[in-house]
Amino acid sequence: MKWILFLGALIGSGICGRQKFRGDQVFRVNVRNGDEISKLTQLVNSDNFKLNFWKSPSTFNRPVDVLVPSVSLQSVKSFLKTQGLEYSVTIDDLQDLLDIEDEEMQLNEGQERNDSNFNYGAYHSLEAIYHEMDSIATDFPELASRVKIGQTFEKRPMYVLKFGTGGGKRQPAIWLNAGIHSREWISQATAIWTARKIVSEYGKDPAVTSILKKVDIFLLPVANPDGYVYTQTQNRLWRKTRSLNPGSHCIGTDPNRNWNASFAGKGTSDNPCSEVYHGLHAHSEVEVKSVVDFIQKHGNFKCFIDLHSYSQLLMYPYGYTVKKAPHAEELDEVARRAAKALASLSGTEYEVGPTCTTVYPASGSSIDWAYDNGIRYAFTFELRDTGHYGFLLPTNQIIPTAEETWLGLKTIMEHVRDNLY
Repeated sequence: MKWILFLGALIGSGICGRQKFRGDQVFRVNVRNGDEISKLTQLVNSDNFKLNFWKSPSTFNRPVDVLVPSVSLQSVKSFLKTQGLEYSVTIDDLQDLLDIEDEEMQLNEGQERNDSNFNYGAYHSLEAIYHEMDSIATDFPELASRVKIGQTFEKRPMYVLKFGTGGGKRQPAIWLNAGIHSREWISQATAIWTARKIVSEYGKDPAVTSILKKVDIFLLPVANPDGYVYTQTQNRLWRKTRSLNPGSHCIGTDPNRNWNASFAGKGTSDNPCSEVYHGLHAHSEVEVKSVVDFIQKHGNFKCFIDLHSYSQLLMYPYGYTVKKAPHAEELDEVARRAAKALASLSGTEYEVGPTCTTVYPASGSSIDWAYDNGIRYAFTFELRDTGHYGFLLPTNQIIPTAEETWLGLKTIMEHVRDNLY
């Protein structure tokens, strides 16, 4: 730890509450063994440098992406060099990308005010997404309805769109989750595009029509509304919820470490300042509890899919153990077919496997909770890209991402339709 304290002294401690990222860079570091992963993890976990994993260490020979503030650049470069760690710069100035993103959002908002059309090839505010959900339900009242499932820590409503043809009958159901990590904007954008796609294809695409004859689909496009608003008003890279932590100045819990599935186990932290802080107890976050309560009250969910970014992965349980899930072979076969369907559109390649061995241990995740609670078909998508833009995927990739993801989602939903249990 001496080198961490020494380098920290060179920088000082005046990096807090920064919302501009001028000169900040993203490093891609190649780690080749456990010792190198340990050194890099210690460096990132040190408070002195305010570093942030964008892509965490996992298996050897898989690169790690780290956001490095401008004030820490020289010290971090020096450390990597002295430790013999190879790295490259994938984003040269983070603020340049953020400025482009902001400008595009403002232009789109002005355009949408003028023509009243929702542009699916743009990123949107929470208010705009909620308004579009309302429009979909209004345009297709026989097929779609907007349902409030709870409210957030900051008292914002949480809405899902329900798609179904069974009237009041309780059909077997599929849950589509997105935006649980607020900075992963491509997930929210893909989800709202998917909502419009479902209603547009019903009666035209035989697969969609037959799926909705047998199952209902519940789609939650923004699973972490407070965090999402915060990414648009304060800090674009915010990941967690916005709940208060007693006894700590640090805000929020990682909502995808907060589920009751080996809670507080591997791949989480008991430090409220950590990006993977698990929270005070399982389902302490009202955003998570609202989903849990809804799914358990319904009692007939057969599939749970969670959309994240980035890395181009399609994973299934478990995250909290290397032990194979009882249905691992079937889940793997379905995931590989979904990945193949996804790749058929633009050639986008996805890696497939269980979370724990494909990336890293992660306890308290949504899909592990779903699987352990009898929802057999549980999958996580990590959408585009593999790190060139990371969380700041350009708007011209929104629709291509959504279109290819749809092919993967449809493959899974067809399997669920044909294998109700």
